Amino acid sequence: MITEALARAMFTGSIDYAGLFPPAQLPLPEAYAAYRRALQSRHAWMLGRFIVPFSRFPESLALLADAPAIEASVILDAPRESTLWLNEISQRLEAIADGSRAPANLRVGSLEIPVPSLRAARENYGAVLSQIGALLDRFGLRHLPCYVEFPRDERWPREMLGAVESLARTRLRSKIRCGGLVAEAFPAPAELASHLRACAEHGVAWKATAGLHHPIARRGPDSGFEMHGFVNLLTASCFATRGAPFEEIEAVLAERSSEAFLFAEDGLSWRGRRCDMATVERARAAGFLSFGSCSIDEPVDDLVALGWLV
Repeated sequence: MITEALARAMFTGSIDYAGLFPPAQLPLPEAYAAYRRALQSRHAWMLGRFIVPFSRFPESLALLADAPAIEASVILDAPRESTLWLNEISQRLEAIADGSRAPANLRVGSLEIPVPSLRAARENYGAVLSQIGALLDRFGLRHLPCYVEFPRDERWPREMLGAVESLARTRLRSKIRCGGLVAEAFPAPAELASHLRACAEHGVAWKATAGLHHPIARRGPDSGFEMHGFVNLLTASCFATRGAPFEEIEAVLAERSSEAFLFAEDGLSWRGRRCDMATVERARAAGFLSFGSCSIDEPVDDLVALGWLV
């Protein structure tokens, strides 16, 4: 059992609800209703924001006209292959700033921006991140947390460290994709460990998304995919926060045994290596902020089944 104080430190506001996205891909009314029910549940304190694409604002306007207010994380889903991508992002940010497109009772709490692949060999991500930062300043949106998702293409391993450094310089956050609908969408533990360690070294907070319904890493029983666990990610973020070696962070991410994780009143440990409560709190405040899940029940039910929550 995780003590209530440690559970709150580990999981408060950690589950951003992505019911509109695969594999759940619920209609908007059903996803909204599920989120509202979760806000009234016993574990409502674990719930983060409702994730909605900007392109579905018109649909949201009709649905949420008289509904109770919710806080959303808005994905600026401009086509990444478009040569006009940055202009389209600018238009979306301007619309969010003036409130002309969002329902009045859908409060924008954060932004998520997937960026295109680099077009030329001489390019890096520094320029596009500087442009995003300038747009946030221009439209008065710097108060909103903004997460940037980079494409995992053939250049990503070489560009990752520079991209994280640029995120730190432009005061932006990272969005790390941990899965998808094909095996190749699931990054290896070594890739994730490199990203987490770079974020910790440069003071970049991050959120994760995709394939994270379960606490502990596992092989998907139906898909056969090597799936990551959100407790693995949280623990790895704690280790990265306290400056653990790369090999330890990688091993935590690859861990498949729930028995390797132990919890006490004053912190958590993995195979005897400990992180105190202050480290957990720092990791949640400035490292692993939340994860997107298209199910609210599965993450909670798994924690209960493990005997870690009641």
